Amino acid sequence: MNALWHGFADMGAVERDGAFVVARGEGAYIYDEAGTRYLDATAGLWFTNVGHGRAEIADAVAAQLRQIAHYSNFGDLAEPATRELAEKLSTIAPVPGSKIFFTSGGSDAVDTAAKLARRYWHELGRPGKKIVVGRQRAYHGMHVAGTALAGIPVNREGYGELMADARTVEWDEAKALLALIEEVGAEQIAAFFCEPVIGAGGVYLPPDGYLAEVRRICRDHDILFVADEVVTGFGRIGGSWFASSRFGLEPDIMTTAKGLTSGYVPMGAVFIAPHIAEPFFGGGVWWRHGYTYGGHAGAAAAALANIAILERENLLDEAKRIESSLHEQLAPLAEHPRVAEVRSGIGAVAAVQLADPSEAFPLVKTLRAHGISGRAAGQGAMQISPSFVMTDDQIADLVEGFTRALG
Repeated sequence: MNALWHGFADMGAVERDGAFVVARGEGAYIYDEAGTRYLDATAGLWFTNVGHGRAEIADAVAAQLRQIAHYSNFGDLAEPATRELAEKLSTIAPVPGSKIFFTSGGSDAVDTAAKLARRYWHELGRPGKKIVVGRQRAYHGMHVAGTALAGIPVNREGYGELMADARTVEWDEAKALLALIEEVGAEQIAAFFCEPVIGAGGVYLPPDGYLAEVRRICRDHDILFVADEVVTGFGRIGGSWFASSRFGLEPDIMTTAKGLTSGYVPMGAVFIAPHIAEPFFGGGVWWRHGYTYGGHAGAAAAALANIAILERENLLDEAKRIESSLHEQLAPLAEHPRVAEVRSGIGAVAAVQLADPSEAFPLVKTLRAHGISGRAAGQGAMQISPSFVMTDDQIADLVEGFTRALG
């Protein structure tokens, strides 16, 4: 029997067929327990931006743990590495002067943003603004608020009503947000949550002009714009630290995780624009919210080392190269009879959408037989989100593996 309960898994199938055990990684490759090598098509779960096996990050964490692993950031407590990281993140934030609130991961970050949005309006004397709005196909983590906000109904099955003040609108039509505003009234809506590129819901790129239009709608109707950049942050968007920077979104709140440490240790961070933080920094107001491991010193050391690598090796530019290379090299797969379409061209992400969605999970195992570790996302999409150190030749190998697996 296997004691490990896997996330998002048919455990009966895992018990029957066994687990795929990843024993180590190096650069753009991972290795199983037998030493077999696979190209990592997904950078773990979107997060290994600098590639596997970076001893520099491990050494930074070890050095920090020897000094002090973690204490707390509650009240007036702080640690040097955590303070240094917050200052660094503020310098690369899409909105200058942003405050940084640390969490243990992306789901924490989303729930933090949902609570902060509502509390912000309360502090401004507008407590009626409680509704938080997400989009169809969107994924915002697996805590209560994030699950309720997200546009993936199957993830909400069996729990009852998770959050009464959550709404969902069409993912690709800005006028759908306007229609909701007209229906319930802007005075009832606290925030609109938006993945610049929909990730786990199937890798859907924003239609031309969509992001600018929904940002304008939020600004015009006094609704906070929350950019969920758990996937797109820290270079994944290509050429910029964040999609919010690339597209000039100036979010009121921005959630991040994954690429913050390249997954070497868990950590998330919420970027909060100065005007949102202001009511809480004037004195006398407690925001009774926080996490035991928020701003963990060891995680902060990992993040600082990770960011140093991203900067030193110009990996934001490399992600832009990967954006172009994926777009070019994956294009022929769109003609394959088992493929409905290929989605690519914005960021170091892509999806090969299968014509028959039921073939996606079996194809994951077939890909392994051809030297590729892949993942199914959304409804029949094969996720591609490599580390930024993947070369164009390796991308060619990845496409060849996909082509063989598709038959």
